[in-house]
Amino acid sequence: MARRRGPRGPDRRHANPVLAPAVVRFQEVAPRESVGGGDRKEAAARTSYPVRALQLPAAPAVPRLRPGCRDAAMAAAAVAAPEVLRECGCKGIRTCLICERQRGGDQPWQHQKTHRFIYYADTGWAVGAEESDFEGWAFPFPGVTLIEDFVTPVEEAEMVRLMDRDPWKLSQSGRRKQDYGPKVNFRKQKLKTAGFRGLPSFSREVVRRMGLYPVLEDFRPVEQCNLDYCPERGSAIDPHLDDTWLWGERLVSLNLLSPTVLSMSREAPGSLLLCLAPSGFPQALVEGATAPGRSVPCREVEVAVPLPRRALLVLTRAARHQWKHAIHRRHIGARRVSATFRELSAEFGPSGRQRELGQELLQTSLSFQGRPT
Repeated sequence: MARRRGPRGPDRRHANPVLAPAVVRFQEVAPRESVGGGDRKEAAARTSYPVRALQLPAAPAVPRLRPGCRDAAMAAAAVAAPEVLRECGCKGIRTCLICERQRGGDQPWQHQKTHRFIYYADTGWAVGAEESDFEGWAFPFPGVTLIEDFVTPVEEAEMVRLMDRDPWKLSQSGRRKQDYGPKVNFRKQKLKTAGFRGLPSFSREVVRRMGLYPVLEDFRPVEQCNLDYCPERGSAIDPHLDDTWLWGERLVSLNLLSPTVLSMSREAPGSLLLCLAPSGFPQALVEGATAPGRSVPCREVEVAVPLPRRALLVLTRAARHQWKHAIHRRHIGARRVSATFRELSAEFGPSGRQRELGQELLQTSLSFQGRPT
């Protein structure tokens, strides 16, 4: 598979990827075609950003940023502190720093997985962390795709600026959110389309750009959920699997403003078979892994997937349906905004039982006239 130039290979001295995300080399998926035309050499020369500028709303007019202003725009977006730091949206067992301080208690105890593995997208394998009981041992971890630098720094700053023009709603575990999608009751499997006017206008180019990559060439999202994380609120999201009644095979998330780590865990019984990674790791891992020689209980494993700033993450197959994903509080060191896009399940597809409703949702979503619902 073609790949764009990226950072150098991982330095295994870094046991915690959030401390040094820049040294981890991620899998990069090249688009099928250039966007602006031109010959192959011209396209290859700009593969770090194989895209055109975002099509932003016509009003108000947005001046083009000069190169000297880019750092200022990025800094302004990154330090735009959330206004609400005294209110809490937590319910039930969920907590954040705000309600924990109000109640005078500590963060509820959470079970820590015993064995930590780090995902390397160059190989598609998860490898035991350094100085752990399974250092040097690995197992295949399918269903994760990372596309680095999916948006430019200027596009990132402008997207967050446009998000911040609309209100953010308080959410669980110190997060804030903006929803662009139908109102859904997953327990009763019912939804309402009233008030849903589509994805936001600034996502039109993002969705078009997704289609340039083979893994997303037929991806048509019907929902976008923006989540705002900040360390002052102790933002996090607990391990969970996304719904499968309404949402389809692929979960797609754009990571903005700061790097973080997606932590994946599995509660299934049984064990994972491990192979001893060969010398020359990680490049040699694909062809040189030995036969399974050890095993580890599934329930004791956590896989850390480092997410660089401005990277697009795609979860499919086992990573989508079998492994829960989470963002731990300790991995939010600065403001982070994620935009997650979801497609329809087969039940709402062309041959599904609710195909007419699915078609209506698609037409509305891809009109790109939405405001947060």
